[in-house]
Amino acid sequence: METRAGACLGLRLPLGIWVVIAASTLQNTGAEISCASCPTPLQLHLEELRLDARAAPSPEPDAVKTIRVRSQQLVVVTDQSAVSDGEQRGASAGDVPTHVPLDASLDGVSAKAHSPWSSSREETHPGYRTQGEPETTEDAALRRAKRSGSHFPEFSQRGWTGSAGLDADAPEERGNPGPLTDGQRPDRSEFRWSRDEGRGNNRQEELKLTSSTFSLTGDSAHNHAVVYWSGQNSSVILILTKLYDFHIGSVTESTLWRSTDYGSTYERMNDKVGSKTVLSYLYVCPTNKRKIMVLTDPEFESSVLISSDEGASYQKYRLNFYILSLLFHPAEEDWALAYSHDQKLYCSMDFGRKWLLVHEHVTPNRFYWSVSNLDKEPDLIHMEAHTPGGNVQYVTCRAQMCTEANRNQPFPGYIDINSLVVQDDYMFIQVPTSGRASYYVSYRRGPFIQIKLPKYSLPKDLHIVSTDQKQVFAAVQEWNQNDTYNLYLSDTRGIYFTLAMENVKTTRGIGGNQMLDLYEVAGIKGMLIANKRQDSQVKTYITYNKGRDWRLLQAPAADLDGNDIHCILPFCSLHLQLQMSENPYLSGTISTKSSAPGILVATGNIGAELSYNNVGMFISSDAGNSWRQIFEEEHNVWFLDKGGALIAVKQPSAPTRHLWVSFDEGRQWTQHSFSLVPLFVDGTLVEAGAENQIMTFFGHFSHRSEWQLIKVDYKSIFSRKCTEEDYQTWHLHNQGEPCVMGQKQIYMKRRPGNYCMLGKDYSRILSAESCICRAHDFECDYGYERRGDGNCRPAFWFNPSTISSSCSQGQNYFNSTGYRKVVSNNCTKGVKEIYAARKQQCPNRPPKGLALTSRNGKLIANLGTNVSFLVNLDEGDSLRTNIQIDFGDGTAVSYSNLSWTEEGIRHVYKSAGIFRVTALAENTLGFDTAALYLHVTCLVEHVQLLAPFVVIRNKEVNITAVVWPSHSRTVTYFWWLDNSTEPVITLEGSISYTFTTEGMHTVTVQVASANTILQDSKSIAVQEVFKSLLLSFSPNLDEFNPDIPEWRLDVGSVIKKALLQVSDFPEERLLVAVLPGVPTSAELFLLPHKNQSEGKKHREEELDRVSEIIVNALNQNLVEFELKPSARVIVYITQLTLAPLVDSSPRHSSSAMLMLLSVVFLGLAVFLIYKFKRKIPWINIYAEVNQGKEQEMIGSVGQGDTPPKITLSEFSTPKELLEKELDARVRRGVGNAGESSREIPNCTSV
Repeated sequence: METRAGACLGLRLPLGIWVVIAASTLQNTGAEISCASCPTPLQLHLEELRLDARAAPSPEPDAVKTIRVRSQQLVVVTDQSAVSDGEQRGASAGDVPTHVPLDASLDGVSAKAHSPWSSSREETHPGYRTQGEPETTEDAALRRAKRSGSHFPEFSQRGWTGSAGLDADAPEERGNPGPLTDGQRPDRSEFRWSRDEGRGNNRQEELKLTSSTFSLTGDSAHNHAVVYWSGQNSSVILILTKLYDFHIGSVTESTLWRSTDYGSTYERMNDKVGSKTVLSYLYVCPTNKRKIMVLTDPEFESSVLISSDEGASYQKYRLNFYILSLLFHPAEEDWALAYSHDQKLYCSMDFGRKWLLVHEHVTPNRFYWSVSNLDKEPDLIHMEAHTPGGNVQYVTCRAQMCTEANRNQPFPGYIDINSLVVQDDYMFIQVPTSGRASYYVSYRRGPFIQIKLPKYSLPKDLHIVSTDQKQVFAAVQEWNQNDTYNLYLSDTRGIYFTLAMENVKTTRGIGGNQMLDLYEVAGIKGMLIANKRQDSQVKTYITYNKGRDWRLLQAPAADLDGNDIHCILPFCSLHLQLQMSENPYLSGTISTKSSAPGILVATGNIGAELSYNNVGMFISSDAGNSWRQIFEEEHNVWFLDKGGALIAVKQPSAPTRHLWVSFDEGRQWTQHSFSLVPLFVDGTLVEAGAENQIMTFFGHFSHRSEWQLIKVDYKSIFSRKCTEEDYQTWHLHNQGEPCVMGQKQIYMKRRPGNYCMLGKDYSRILSAESCICRAHDFECDYGYERRGDGNCRPAFWFNPSTISSSCSQGQNYFNSTGYRKVVSNNCTKGVKEIYAARKQQCPNRPPKGLALTSRNGKLIANLGTNVSFLVNLDEGDSLRTNIQIDFGDGTAVSYSNLSWTEEGIRHVYKSAGIFRVTALAENTLGFDTAALYLHVTCLVEHVQLLAPFVVIRNKEVNITAVVWPSHSRTVTYFWWLDNSTEPVITLEGSISYTFTTEGMHTVTVQVASANTILQDSKSIAVQEVFKSLLLSFSPNLDEFNPDIPEWRLDVGSVIKKALLQVSDFPEERLLVAVLPGVPTSAELFLLPHKNQSEGKKHREEELDRVSEIIVNALNQNLVEFELKPSARVIVYITQLTLAPLVDSSPRHSSSAMLMLLSVVFLGLAVFLIYKFKRKIPWINIYAEVNQGKEQEMIGSVGQGDTPPKITLSEFSTPKELLEKELDARVRRGVGNAGESSREIPNCTSV
């Protein structure tokens, strides 16, 4: 699930859908859980895929990048946009559904705005930040760019701040208030908007609004600002401006401003926080707006500044860690979580004064406070934590009691990184699998259950879009899709998903992120708009019943000039751009508001398909049934006075000083001026001051000017407060059908054209009457698909007669008719009895569909660790079915019913090997079986390659790899022989090979066990004839023998030098190999001349001559070497040699015959000893002890059970090992005569 969920700030937005999708591939299978209610699109992918986005400050390299380059970027923050309470508004953004970041393999799950955990997790675009939400480093790194449009030289003089009429008595640290223009309200009939004015021509005399301009003097170099305005009976505004230095990558200057008069004047607060203190982020407590927390830039110091009086005074507290993000508790104003730069999670219960470490190695943005009414403890923390082994677990604990003993794991297995999301009634995770992604959901803290998508959807990317209205919206990119997603809706528990729309268009944005063209209309439940790709065209569709039925949008009947538009469905329709602005304080291409139901304003075009050329602005006053064009150019449109009035400002590509106001749902517009000087608008804040009829514009007069804040009082546009006569009723309908989502809804709206102000007690819904259920109130149930005749029929892969194993005899279950009522639909009676699932009694049936898996989905386990097995039964009576598990190692268990196995069946293997684990489900009507093969491995620590030093050409030779500890059938061997490039792969530790050419050959073996690969190599000389002598040494050499390969190589070189001193044999033809073990011994090899022209007899004679010289020298003690001072070692020849003269001829030397006879007699003696071992007491005792141990390890199985396939009795006993060793020594002949006699531990010997 590329499951990136975030903690996003968001307002309680209805589905919040302009979905930002993290592009993923099959290798990322899984959807990160992403934020659904963030009001701006989230860039989830830059260089790499990320699973969750949070609106917390983060210097991560994949943080959201700037999308629009402006002279200066302004972050507007309101009280509703507090990071901690998850409510963000910009202008009327509070009701604007948003881009939803999608991400998990659960590549994504959305964070609902009002959920307590979403406090600081909203990810917004750079340059724009919500209250309490610090911007990322990249956000801060926004440069000024020259704006388009003319400059005004009269305002470009140094010292000009865009203000006039300075108060001489104003303190110097205060900024300069701008000019005030008294607003007049002349007769509106004189200033109505005309179509020509909509094109920018023939402007009439303008109306002026009361406004004041303030310049942030001295901050012209600052390229980032964060603005916070409580707006709830508070006149305090805080602004933090910063200078981000791109060369050093950090903030170098900052200024904190504070206003107590709604922004008319500001006071510089640097002296209150410390003149040299560099501030980075501003947080406001969501439950007590008077409490503010400001963080310093960690490049200078790590501190937190705390204020309890709306920023009037501050107290500084030092920190021993760097805070990257903060998450406030949704109810307790003093509780907060802080995530540090070193992946540690801290908690504070006194608003940042003291911090306590909660947990280490926590995944960024994957921690959540408890959800009220679901979690018992208010201080419970949900988090995604890493284990020392590199795995990820879902962990919960209480904030101040998060010790190892007090931590719980609601999901017992490992999960994918960035997949945990705790949201509303749901929790989502993705479980790591080797192939397809597996997504799990927990509903109201119940057990985790695997999410059921249609069997062959095979998602390569999945994102949870929303969890509003008691169901889950998911966007799924299936195996055969590249730039589109399918929209799925779940049942109430979030388990079973059905298709709502196919091939929803995505748009690739800046930085490579993808946005899903899906939008939920605010204020009307179940109403969605989506852009669907059909062949090569994209068309806009609308639904009124959550995707049960979709239709095209009817184009306007006439254009702005009154000319008829001949647009006939389905060949021509209206298409809308469903894009929210990257700046949450610009309206974007579509706007709706819950307090103004039925009014939609959007940018679009008329034609056969969606186009981004020749677009205009369109409005609907009846919830999308009919549309009118209002502008030929793109505008930002906001809702004033709870949606009773509309305000429009041209797109900010050029400076403006005018705005347009409409009181009749866009039919007529009145022009007003809000500034004497045209302003490049960076953002507009409307909602924060709505109660006082105040809005604020943020921007610059030119690219060289200071930050400008224009406070506009729009009370003058209203003539009075509304009375009952000013309202009318409006019936929601769908092309004349009054029943929408099972209700007849009647709304109360202000009469168009009345210039009155709505009261605080304004009610939107006048009445809602339930309708009789009809077919369009029901969608296809899971496993069913809608056919051409409109009926739902079973998919080819679905068996409708399947009954869950949880259905036990005597109980009842609901048998689906193929339909289910749309979630949140309020219809009653009618066809409900026909389409609703029918209650039936559970029948008694045999078990069927038994499945046996390990909990982690793997078929490998380490020796001595707990292995958990899960048993699942598709059909059958789980309460009356006996379950038997045979672990394959001589141990078996039995359960009277399936309920005992829900938590998993644990077993510890005490020996390595491959075990056949079987499960048997049986009742009186039948049985079913399942099996898996589990590899239990023991860690390989060492490998030694045993091979002869010299071999005869064209003669087969045995090469053996010995591993420690020894394994049985769980190790794979890779052999590179005869200088080959491709390995020979075996499951046995030995291999036979024939070398066909003379010379030096390298043999390499690699041993693979679990995740470990070890390697060893040997060089082998291949000759047609050679001579060998076995050497021994004076006893003092054993005192210095550590018996390691390196020592043997070094001593071999010393011996070789000593031998060369007594013979004139060429150095390259003399080999000395010191053999493993003590007493120390070595083997001397004499190789013939490489000149092939010489006959074999001549070469043999030469070897005999040299051998005789060396033997004489050895017999006379002439060969010696000094290992260290006062430690001289004499080399002797061993009389009984295992390395005689060897060649390929049929004749053998007498010494070879003696060697062969010696080995035969030795083997015969051993055989006689074993044959009559009872007469040898110590051998008898050893055999009895060993036999007893073997019986103890085998264990027992139930009566009638099949004996285990693998037991310790299959492994070699000590006598067999000795027989094999003797036999191997005979076969190895020369090469392995000196093999070490040390025992190698065996993982099977416990």
